[in-house]
Amino acid sequence: MITVFLVDDHELFISGVRSELENEFELLGSASDVDAAIELITERRPDVVLVDVHMAGGGGLAVVANVLEDDPDVRFLALSVSDAAEDVIAMIRAGARGYVTKSISPADLAASVRRVHDGDAVFSPRLAGFVLDAFSASLPRVDDPELDQLTNREREVMRLIARGHSYKRIAQRLSISVKTVESHVSSVLRKLQLSSRYELTRWATDRRIV
Repeated sequence: MITVFLVDDHELFISGVRSELENEFELLGSASDVDAAIELITERRPDVVLVDVHMAGGGGLAVVANVLEDDPDVRFLALSVSDAAEDVIAMIRAGARGYVTKSISPADLAASVRRVHDGDAVFSPRLAGFVLDAFSASLPRVDDPELDQLTNREREVMRLIARGHSYKRIAQRLSISVKTVESHVSSVLRKLQLSSRYELTRWATDRRIV
């Protein structure tokens, strides 16, 4: 039987999804925050993870990016109220296998879990166009004055931040201190005239450099 894990910061929603899916899949648990989700998914290794996009601590991007770094076999299906193009594209670039909205019917959700488990890419109908547009476009711009402001290390940090990695994980990956990561992020935000990680993620996604 396909094993499933649920990640959402609304307990009532988790309860509803659990009741709809528990007779068709083996549910290995749930988490309502990013850190707990990463720890439990890594420990329990479900086949498919249903993950919300917008949560505190980096949201679904952080969960997907951190888990796949250690266990690339876990398959993620984003389940969100958001149908914004930037959210869809960012989650797919992070490694999610599909993206559906929370208006999906229980039967369609179960079918989507099976398809993701089987290796298919799954999207709510109107969201598929966003992905096609993003991935059929040309390569990133060669001449980008804003990007050219950044040093090579700042670009590395920027990409990892945009993929949802925590400062601690970036420090470990690049063999630098957390304080140095914070310094690079501050420099990137200042140079690009951005004010938050969310704006940075949108900026990087728009330029297809995530």
